[in-house]
This record gives sequence, structure tokens and C-alpha cells, in this order.
Amino acid sequence: MTARGLLDGGGRLVDAVSGEVFEPEELRARVGAVAAELADVPPGVLFARTDVDVASVLRYLAAFEAHRAVALLDAGQDREVLLELVARFRPAAVLGADGDAPEGYRGGVVGGPAWVRESADGVTPHPDLAVLLPTSGSTGNPKFVRLSRSAVLANAEAIADVLGIDAAEVAPTSLPLHYSYGMSVLNSHLVRGATVVVEGSGVMGRPFWTAVEEYKITSLAGVPYHYEMLKRLKFDPAKYPSLRTITQAGGKLRDDLVVLFNDKMLAVGGRMFVMYGQTEAGPRMSTIPAERLADKIGSAGPALPGGAFVIRAEDGTETTEPDVVGEVLYRGPNVMMGYAESEAELAEGDTRHGELETGDLGRLDSDGYLHLTGRLKRIGKVFGNRVNLDDLEQLLRGSGLDLGAAAAVPAGDKVVVWVEDCAADTRKAAARTLAEKLHLHVSGFDVRDIDALPLLPSGKIDYRSLEGRA
Repeated sequence: MTARGLLDGGGRLVDAVSGEVFEPEELRARVGAVAAELADVPPGVLFARTDVDVASVLRYLAAFEAHRAVALLDAGQDREVLLELVARFRPAAVLGADGDAPEGYRGGVVGGPAWVRESADGVTPHPDLAVLLPTSGSTGNPKFVRLSRSAVLANAEAIADVLGIDAAEVAPTSLPLHYSYGMSVLNSHLVRGATVVVEGSGVMGRPFWTAVEEYKITSLAGVPYHYEMLKRLKFDPAKYPSLRTITQAGGKLRDDLVVLFNDKMLAVGGRMFVMYGQTEAGPRMSTIPAERLADKIGSAGPALPGGAFVIRAEDGTETTEPDVVGEVLYRGPNVMMGYAESEAELAEGDTRHGELETGDLGRLDSDGYLHLTGRLKRIGKVFGNRVNLDDLEQLLRGSGLDLGAAAAVPAGDKVVVWVEDCAADTRKAAARTLAEKLHLHVSGFDVRDIDALPLLPSGKIDYRSLEGRA
């Protein structure tokens, strides 16, 4: 039976910093206390500045359980970007916000420090709207993905089904909670009564692995960057007897690393799941069953229970026949309601009706497993975080650095930026600029020199040629 709320399964929360354990009744009580404070907040969407800590989790859960639409934002987001979003969407409150409140807001307390809108005049979000997630970090003019309550719960239940999550599972917060994959891990465990250990240092920190041992953590979720780092660290699951499931999403992991980590897990009687998703699908769409991973290397797997993939061929026809390449369409109950670029759009209903044009090119094989072959749009991923490549180029043009023409292309879990006639020191400065603006590690941006950018006959940059050289 589908849960009516994220806490219906009786999940538990553990604070790895303090050691405090929130049993189901205590967790419900703590969430309920924050939800009660929301009753005094005027109408409108909530913004929640979200870190990997218990306070952030409680605020998110309180908003969800109180049926208040909430946008999850990176707590480290630049103040100017936050203020622009506040001006554009006029949230009822910005939870987790301290410092001077902007005009029209006052300081308050709602599950911690908050800015509360002084005016009661605001757009009431659509009653189905539950969660909003930005489509990109700090680049350009971010818009929100509008996820309904039913979409969030449907995805949590489907993931719990395919991973076999039950009350015995213990999952850490290995990913940011404002990132759709991190939110998904939290949701899919809580709905099945599992335990979530809130630990903020991440998989590269020693405290994280101390928590794995102390709380007998059973699973680990990571993006390709994490697995690249774990390979360098010679990760051995045999050192952590409780850890028997690893999952990967947030971009395509190199086939050789899928083989490496699958073999590591099989050697200790464990499992590896490779998944494919987008924020617009709340966020996951497919998972390769662990027992099929070895013979389906390179695949994104079959659609989740309740979902389906269809291929739109070049002539516009839709098919599920094997080996036809075209745009990947996904249909399922977890598809977003649509986007929001302004306050007024928060009140809109479902404009997608369960269908998502992914912007990915791919094909289905004879078993119905999806194989991705490329992208229709200029989007890349840096350590699992989606970035608009055109926005990156614009950032560099406005950076004040002495740069020639630049072109950004995706390269696995990183971005390569080609810059004409660019000195080594300037290339390093450009990479640092992008890293600082997007709050991502500088190693995610490979800035390279090129004599002249290749051009198409139309005079436009030949990005496909550059991708081939990346």
C-alpha cells in the first residue's frame, strides 16, 4: 500500500554528530513541532536552505507532512542568487536563513532561524505541489522542477521495491539533501521504516566511515565522482561487514568502474545497483537489477515499476521495438507537474500528465533495457550536478579574465572547456572561477587551450567535434 506520508512507514533518524537517535514516535513528534510553527507562516511556497544536518531534515519533513510546498536550496548558495529567487518567487518564509532579512521580510524562528514574509498577500501553490528543486546550481536563471506529493511518494515506493528496502536497512546521507538523488535516498528509506544516519562529512571524510562502522550502515549511494575517488582510495567493502549494497546514479559511470565495483561487492556477497534518473522524474526512472548487472554493463536498466520507456524516432513515431535510436520518453507517476520560473506558475496544475521528454538519445534492447547514446540538449554533469553548458560559457565571458572564445562540452562526470589561445595560468583561473560560482570542486572543470574552435559550415561551433576530443 502506498504511504500517505514519508513518516507512515515508521522510519528512524540518527544524528551521527550528537549520537541522538530519533525513534519513530520521537521523530514524528519533532517533525510535528516544526510543522506546528508553519501554521503561523503566511500563504506561499517555503524556501528551505538545506544542509546535511538534522535541522534541515526536520524542516523538509515538516513541510512535506504539513502539505506545504517547499523548495530545497543549497545552504551554501550565494546570497545574491538567493535574494534573486526570493524576489522572483516571494516565498512565505526562507527556512534556515539568518543574517539581515531582505525588504519585505523579518527575522523569525521556524524550526531554526528564518526570514518570514511580512505580507499575507502571496500566491497559494497548487494543492498537489509538494517539492521544488532547482534545475541547476548557480548558473543562469534557475527554474524549479515542480514535483507533486504523489510523484515523490510514488518514486520513493518504487525505489524501495527494486532495492528491497525494509526496516533492517541503515542508509547514510552520503549526498546533499537538496540534490534530488540525496532527497530520494532519504525518502525511499523512511517510507519503509528504515534508518537514516545523518552524517555531513561525506564519503571522503573519516567521520563518515566511522559512522558506517558504529551504526552498521548497510548501503551507500554515490555519483560517478565518488566511485572515482573510492577507486583511488582502494575501497574494500570487506572492511565494512554491514555494508552490502551500493547504488550509483547522477551520471554515467565508466563501464570499467561498474565492473570493478560490482566484482568487489559480489566478492563479499553484496549487491550493486546502477540507476538512471532526472530531477524531473522525482528523480529516478530505472534501475538495473543487481543480478543482471554483469551482463548488462553500459545499460541504464528497465523502467521502474509503474513506469515505461518509449523511443521517439527521427520521424516522430514512438516505439518500444529494440535497437531503434531516438529521444527517450519516460511515462510514469513520478513525472513532474512542470517547471516554475515565476511565482504565478506555482499555482499551476499538472502540465506534463505523466510524460517526460528526457532530452536523452537512446535505444531499448530486446529485454526492454535502456541504452543511452547521447544528448539532444547542451547539458553536462559535474560530480552528479547538472549544469547548463551555455551558462558556463556565459560565466566565463563575464568573469573579467583575459579569455578568447570558449566552448564547454560534457566529458563523463566533468566538463571540458576549450579556450582559444589561453595561457596555463589563465586556464587555472578560469577553472577556479567556475568552481567558485557553482560551489563544486575545481577538478570538475578541465580548461584546455585550443588554437581555434572548430566551426560548422553555418559558422556555429562544432560541439560534436569537441566532444570527440574531450
